[in-house]
Amino acid sequence: MKLAVYQAPPTDGDVEAAFRRLEAQLRAAALAGADVLVTPELYLPGYNRFDLHSQVSEAEGAVWRARLSTLAGAAGAGLVVGWAERAEGRLWNAATFFDADGTERAHYRKIQPYGPDETRTFVPGDDYETFSLEDRSAGLLICYDIEFPEHARALAVQGVEMLLVPTANPAAFPHVPEVLVRARAAESGIAIAYANYAGTEAGLTYGGGSVIVAPDGMVLASAGAGEALLIAELPPRAETEGARQLKARRLG
Repeated sequence: MKLAVYQAPPTDGDVEAAFRRLEAQLRAAALAGADVLVTPELYLPGYNRFDLHSQVSEAEGAVWRARLSTLAGAAGAGLVVGWAERAEGRLWNAATFFDADGTERAHYRKIQPYGPDETRTFVPGDDYETFSLEDRSAGLLICYDIEFPEHARALAVQGVEMLLVPTANPAAFPHVPEVLVRARAAESGIAIAYANYAGTEAGLTYGGGSVIVAPDGMVLASAGAGEALLIAELPPRAETEGARQLKARRLG
């Protein structure tokens, strides 16, 4: 099982450029044997573009889904993309998983909004999302969600073996990928792929530092401050499953 993370330049409302970059990175990840590529939070139309989230997502949401499905199917690799979703007259901070055939298999809405801008803009989600990825159980969280042990714990108790986490972590919070993500993995015995931005968007500078972490908390791959594609192979399931189940029983 190989996980890939794309640490992308901020989209900043340029959706067409974002799609071009995504297509290239997804193809590269697939050629390297990755089973899934994880992209940052609100990759469409950009995290710190609260002026665009409602208008653009309402007009383009269905088109985005169709294009993302096509990209995943053409590359033959799974894809997780964070995006602003307008539905039922409300707006969510969402992430969607498309499998290697391009089929939408999971859709998650962020439970834990961060800060006043997110709180004003997005309705919080109210449920977790789990799905199968190859022979392992996976789940989605978004950015601030992973900083709360109870979310990773709840998913571990449900049998989840890996978490795929789009994020938009500012440069002022390097402890999140360096400490908290590793802690969440080790606490619950789950692998984590954490995909951040690199660069500045509408006055917000992101910290990079995207990371893929093994179920024991050890870093398998990490990025610096620039654009990067991370690919890492998870330990064999037989080496981690017993410890993961034991931790899940203890947490439960």
